[in-house]
Amino acid sequence: MPTRKFRPTTPSRRHMELPDFSELTTDRPEKSLLEPLKKTGGRNNTGRVTVRHRGGGHKRRYRIIDFYRDKMGIPAKVVSREYDPNRSAWISLLQYADGEKRYIISPLQLEVGTVIEAGKDVEARVGNALPLKKIPVGTLVHGVELAPGGRAKVARAAGTSCQLMAVEGGYARLRLPSGEIRLFKEDCMATVGQVGNIDHKNIVHGKAGRVRHLGIRPTVRGTAMNPVDHPHGGGEGRHYVGGPPRTFSGKPAKGVPTRKPGKPSSRLIVTRRNGRPVS
Repeated sequence: MPTRKFRPTTPSRRHMELPDFSELTTDRPEKSLLEPLKKTGGRNNTGRVTVRHRGGGHKRRYRIIDFYRDKMGIPAKVVSREYDPNRSAWISLLQYADGEKRYIISPLQLEVGTVIEAGKDVEARVGNALPLKKIPVGTLVHGVELAPGGRAKVARAAGTSCQLMAVEGGYARLRLPSGEIRLFKEDCMATVGQVGNIDHKNIVHGKAGRVRHLGIRPTVRGTAMNPVDHPHGGGEGRHYVGGPPRTFSGKPAKGVPTRKPGKPSSRLIVTRRNGRPVS
């Protein structure tokens, strides 16, 4: 998807680069697949802020996405490609042969009018969902399940994909978008192809207002705060941290592993994303 640039009529327009939405076919979502989406402002059920920098933004409604792809053996026609305010990827509306409609993450090169299908013995082409053991080695896939029947959880963002490297011993070996190589059970479902909207990474909002429309509030530097508010706070004027950098809650911020040791899934990691094998 190409992006559009603007003449530098204002300082914010000078570097602004936005999607042109030329790949989208409609701006009207399917009403039967919409749900209300309540804003949290980053607060949990007790009212405490657990995720900072959340709040405001344009009102949204949630699009119900089919991450299970469990309508096996029933062909579906791609009716439209649409914008989803809740994710970076585009979504495609499917019309199944039995009349049901569902949304899926739109893969790259999946054209409107194409007929796709999910099942154990379907052809491994773009948009089809099938078990990893049925997909040819070297194929790019997305929407991979972590456990059979556990719905798609891996490679769902715009432009992402996993590469199937091998299938042996009941497990499939995939290279993830982070570069990590990991084992998945061969019965896990995956959708063939790369997620569309690959130019999402090139978007430059240009001004603070566009970021606020997304529901993202400003980030204040810790060194600009008072000592009571942040470990980096205090001092006269601009100053250095004076020790190892800390998070808002006082935990080490750089160079400290955050993954818990002894996680059961660690045995499935073949190579970490930094290229080092798992010890």
